[in-house]
Amino acid sequence: MNEDLSLAGRTALVTGAGAGLGRAEALALAAQGANIVVNDMGPAAEEVVAEIKAGGGQAIAVTGDVGDWSLGETLVSAAVDSFGSLDIVVNNAGVLRDKMIFNLTESDWDDVIRVHLKGHASVSRAAAVYWRSASKAAGGPVYGRVINTSSEAFLFGSAGQPNYSAAKAGIVALTLSTAQGLARYGVKANAICPRARTAMTADSFAEGTAPGGLDVMAPERVGTFVGYLASPASEGISGQVFVVYGDMVALMAAPTVEKKFTAADGIFSVEEISSQITPHFEGRDPYQTYAAYSVASLDDTGTTKFGG
Repeated sequence: MNEDLSLAGRTALVTGAGAGLGRAEALALAAQGANIVVNDMGPAAEEVVAEIKAGGGQAIAVTGDVGDWSLGETLVSAAVDSFGSLDIVVNNAGVLRDKMIFNLTESDWDDVIRVHLKGHASVSRAAAVYWRSASKAAGGPVYGRVINTSSEAFLFGSAGQPNYSAAKAGIVALTLSTAQGLARYGVKANAICPRARTAMTADSFAEGTAPGGLDVMAPERVGTFVGYLASPASEGISGQVFVVYGDMVALMAAPTVEKKFTAADGIFSVEEISSQITPHFEGRDPYQTYAAYSVASLDDTGTTKFGG
C-alpha cells in the first residue's frame, strides 16, 4: 500500500462500531494496517474484533455508552494502554428517536442529543487532551485525525427528525471548532454526511448495485473514504464537510449570502424592511426551506450538481 495511505503502526478508535457504518469503518481502517479500538454497547463489539483479528489485524473491544462523559477517557486510555498511542478518532455512534416536533418528548430529545452530540464531544475532548499533552511533550505537532459523523439533515432539516437534525448541526459546529482549536497541535478534524444502508436506514434506501457488484449504498463505500481521511494523504484537509454516498464524494462549500438588505439611512423601519424583503420572497413556497435551492443531487452523467 502507498505509504501516504498506510495506517500501519497507528491506532484508531471507532464508536458505534458493532454494526453498519461503524463496523465498515473499523474494518477499512484495519485493512490499512491500523490497530482498532472497537466501541459499541454490547457483544457486537467483540464480534467485530474477532473479524479484524481473523483478517490478521489487531483490535480490542471497549463496551459502553458514549453519552456517558467518562467513557471518552476510558476509550482513549484503552487505546494508549493497549497499542501505545491514539492517532485516529471516528465518532459514529448514534440512535434514532424519530418524531414530528409536536410529538417530540423530552426523552426523545435528550436521548438523541446525548448520544450523537454529547457522545462526539466526550470522545473528542478526551482525545484532544491526549494530543495536546503529546504535542507539548514532543515540542511540536503530532499525528491526529478526528472524523465526525453528521448528516445532510443538518443542512436541510428533516420533518420527522428535529432532534436528529439539531444534533447533526451541532456536530458540524463541534467539528469546525475542533479543527480550529487543535490546529496548533497538528490534529485534523473533518465531518462526513454519509448515506448508507444499515439497520437504522434499511427502510430509507432501496437496494441497488453499481459496476463491480457492490451495493450502491453499501457502508463499505463510506468506510473507504474514512480510511482516506484517517491517512497521511489527508494532511492538508481540516475543517471540511463532505457528503459521501454511492460513487461520489461532495465537498460542501461554506454557507453563502443569497441577498443582502441594507437600510437607506442606517436604521431600518419595519416598513422599509417589508418593502425590501417581502418582494424577494414573492413566488416562493413559504413552507419550503432553502433546501429547495441547494439540495445536492446527481444527474445521469454522475456529475454532482446543486440546485433544483
